Amino acid sequence: MKWLNKLLGKSDPSPESLVEPDDDDDGDGAFDTAWYEHKTALFESRMGTEYDRVMHAVFPYFLGGGLDLYYYPNDIPGTGIATKELATSPTEGSTNRDFTTYELVMFTRHPVDLDAAKDDSSEFGQVHSSINAILNLIARYSADAVLNPNETCEFPADMENVGGKCLVFDSYAVFDDDVVDRFGLLLIMEIFRSEMDFAREHGSSELFAKLKAAGHYPYSDLDRDAVV
Repeated sequence: MKWLNKLLGKSDPSPESLVEPDDDDDGDGAFDTAWYEHKTALFESRMGTEYDRVMHAVFPYFLGGGLDLYYYPNDIPGTGIATKELATSPTEGSTNRDFTTYELVMFTRHPVDLDAAKDDSSEFGQVHSSINAILNLIARYSADAVLNPNETCEFPADMENVGGKCLVFDSYAVFDDDVVDRFGLLLIMEIFRSEMDFAREHGSSELFAKLKAAGHYPYSDLDRDAVV
């Protein structure tokens, strides 16, 4: 996993690299406005109304900086945290066997609190820091690798901030309309090592069934007991 160590040198995924926008600018100019707005509408059709504040990276993602993060607190309890910079058009960007293009999403049970996002002593700040680091690393990796739903991922133990973390991917939503063909939201869930081992042995669908039965899906919070 040399790519992971290289990525740490390409961008700063820490909350300190994020700032709140001073105006209503919806991006850094790298994306088509019509596509951005259509993508936003698709997100909201699945995840509820988007939060009225965004965390923008100091340096744009397409120039090697961090991701802008978008928040969805109006669907399931807690907060969805999503990207919007992987699919640069309906047909260009990160892709896999299920999606022509896709964006990433992770969830926490904690309500959104951007004032506490940079405070690692707060509950939201701690989970936000972890999700931010994971999204930035997986986003960069997805530009070169095919990441499919039901696959698992493990970070090397010696990696700063994310060392030893275990992940599983799932298809959270797929959209088809007159603009997009199989545009998707790829869910990333942080899970326990025992759960990752179970998924690798028995299949991720079996793990998802257990997580859903216990009420833990689609959250990445690990202040819970493992289901296996």
